[in-house]
Amino acid sequence: MRVALAEDSAVLRDGLAALLNRRGHEVVAAVADGDALLAEITRLAADGALPDVVIADIRMPPTHTDEGLRAALTLREDHPGLGVLLFSQYVETRYASRLLAGNAQGMGYLLKDRVADVRDFMDALARVASGQTVLDPDVVTQLLGASQADDGLSRLTAREREVLGLMAEGRSNGAIAERLYLSYGAVEKNVAAIFTKLDLSQDGADHRRVRAVLRYLGAGD
Repeated sequence: MRVALAEDSAVLRDGLAALLNRRGHEVVAAVADGDALLAEITRLAADGALPDVVIADIRMPPTHTDEGLRAALTLREDHPGLGVLLFSQYVETRYASRLLAGNAQGMGYLLKDRVADVRDFMDALARVASGQTVLDPDVVTQLLGASQADDGLSRLTAREREVLGLMAEGRSNGAIAERLYLSYGAVEKNVAAIFTKLDLSQDGADHRRVRAVLRYLGAGD
């Protein structure tokens, strides 16, 4: 197989590349973020040399939230036959649901800490490259939970969830900015996005803040 890698951990990226090379596969690209992955695939496509499959982490620079998932969405839209295996420590339901909602052939999503055998990983990669769908059971469970009881929380990005969690601790926007090393304006944008995605009407910022926290804590509106 011809494989492209996107993984921000240099040790894991080099380890995966070495593993694939030892198994007789060709690593045609090994990059550290989603933008670099898209650039490499565009270059390879222009040369008529698309890989058989892409392995992509989900949380990569610059924000370490969902860069890999968004890159995967773009790749599947631009190159429908390209196999994509998401390989992450996290289950991100927002974009993953969109990614699998259309044609899920040639899609995979495995959790790093649940792959106990190299042979299982290589088998999953080959299946994705051949057009099959490979999903970790935990991924399936969380995706089904999000689709059956979507209270809006699944639409939040990882950063927005982080901000909402700090809101639930009673922290002000200024305190959240200091805690997350963000600008005050960036926190305000995240809070506004939370209100929008949770469909909280504009009936006073303080009231919406309380309602957002209640939603987060599972207490309803």
